[in-house]
Amino acid sequence: MLAVILINGLVLTSCTNDDLPVGPTDEVEAQLQQMTLREKVGQMFYVRPECLDTTIHFNLLSGIDGSADDITKIRLQAVNATMLGVNDKFPVGGIILYAHNIDNETQLTQFIAQIRALKGSPLLCIDEEGGRVARIANNPNFDVEKFESMDAIGQTGDPQNAYYCGNTIGTYLKEYGFDIDFAPVADVNTNPENIVIGKRAFSNDPDVAAPMVVSYLQGLKDAGITGCIKHFPGHGDTKADTHFGYAQSMKTWDEMEACEMVTFKAGIHWGCQLIMTAHIATPNVTGSEIPATMSDIILQDKLRNELGYQNIIITDAMEMGAITLQYSTAEATVGCIKAGVDIVLGPQNFIAAFEAVVKAVEDGTLTEERINQSVRRILRLKASL
Repeated sequence: MLAVILINGLVLTSCTNDDLPVGPTDEVEAQLQQMTLREKVGQMFYVRPECLDTTIHFNLLSGIDGSADDITKIRLQAVNATMLGVNDKFPVGGIILYAHNIDNETQLTQFIAQIRALKGSPLLCIDEEGGRVARIANNPNFDVEKFESMDAIGQTGDPQNAYYCGNTIGTYLKEYGFDIDFAPVADVNTNPENIVIGKRAFSNDPDVAAPMVVSYLQGLKDAGITGCIKHFPGHGDTKADTHFGYAQSMKTWDEMEACEMVTFKAGIHWGCQLIMTAHIATPNVTGSEIPATMSDIILQDKLRNELGYQNIIITDAMEMGAITLQYSTAEATVGCIKAGVDIVLGPQNFIAAFEAVVKAVEDGTLTEERINQSVRRILRLKASL
């Protein structure tokens, strides 16, 4: 197991899944025992702010920036009375902010303070990869350093540049009050026809991408931000965009081990605390067209058992077309938890998704101990922060 990575003079201290800086077991167990089922279920949902405002009705097929036109126009940028009322019955473990939720430094600071006071003690999350996916850096009201792309960093061949990128982004995210950055992209961009990953990835060569991913993670960590590698088991060899519908990789597991798994193994060995799933189908691995997000073969057999990853699995946004065009909110939410997911990100209908999980426990479809397994991981992460 990798303990220290030395790259071009840059020392990256690391930890395995067994020695992560997680909260004390006794304290986590005591907290878990005091929680109601609804409080536990709430910890498993990380949602956009709009999900708490039931006066907002939208039909969302999310674009690359996570915001369709109708959501962008709403520009929800403060917690309102409706959100407080909904949150009282539906506690939430995390809130993700998109570009349209952020106006300027003053507004963001006030909004984050309001979110901190919500029931469930939500963590603050954002997609701030650098390059074209950067909610803050691409906002002209913020004076922070911008990065061309991860591909440009990868082309330098120097992982210290990835560290600098991650640390720079992590530093301003920490200053603004965020906890988690859904970055870096650990995909290997092997398909030139790929329309969703492209230059968001460090390279089309896994041996180049892997040290970049680890260096970026270390940069975030040293700034006090928790990173998340994505999109497992690898979105780099697809043609379609899961934001809008079905996408697949035709690779076998052996082929993935030689490419995609090189970067994910590096991140796991380093000690990453979150891995985000891809909504892609992998028929030559699973024997079906089920999205990886809902596949126990991908999440349990491969990620947990074969790769040894024991920390948090979070979905990509469940409001994306690859999920919503095939499954109801209840089917998708319960299905991904049964498959092994710990955190459900961005369900299309948060209220329906929440109630579906509660009902699934009450009718025996899911056991409360299965919920406890995920909540333990989440509470340990929160304690470590």
